[in-house]
Amino acid sequence: MTALIDYGAGNIFSVKNALEYLGCPCELTSDPQTVKNADRIILPGVGAFPKAMKMLEDSGLADIVRTEAGKKPFLGICLGMQMMFEKSYEFEECDGLGLIKGSVKLMETGELSLPHIGWNSLEFNVKAPLMDGIDDGSYVYFVHSYAAVCDAENVIAYCDYAGKRTAAVWDGKYAYGCQFHPEKSGDVGLAILKNFTSL
Repeated sequence: MTALIDYGAGNIFSVKNALEYLGCPCELTSDPQTVKNADRIILPGVGAFPKAMKMLEDSGLADIVRTEAGKKPFLGICLGMQMMFEKSYEFEECDGLGLIKGSVKLMETGELSLPHIGWNSLEFNVKAPLMDGIDDGSYVYFVHSYAAVCDAENVIAYCDYAGKRTAAVWDGKYAYGCQFHPEKSGDVGLAILKNFTSL
């Protein structure tokens, strides 16, 4: 069973619908014991980093996530991926979960619009089980103004939006993150979610 963490700041129902479409058992939960008992964990997220981190901390789930993400497959989606890092500078400096070294910063996009909204292709950097069977150049759907800055060894894939942007990450063990929304990325996104539920 996949625990889909509901801490009040996630785009949870579209993720839940995608998992149910794939026939993958999942449970929306804010219960720490359910998260501990789950086979894998998804942390979705929309909105601002400081508020979302506060909600996760206040829910009592932050420490559970930190612990369990080192034991079983974990996937952070969009803001959920950003929260995997040590810090964010969205509005203010704010500590994250610290699952991967690095920080989250506002993108400088020049003449391109901010936020980055729409379809963009993936350029793979590190081979990872999450992307098994996904072709280089596959298109996925993004909505974000901030991007993770981290060591290249943790970057599964980049996208190009006024420069190379971190699109997907991996700690090399259990914890994965997607800046894009796999649940809104058509067949490619569904295949990525299917890979995750097979880990």
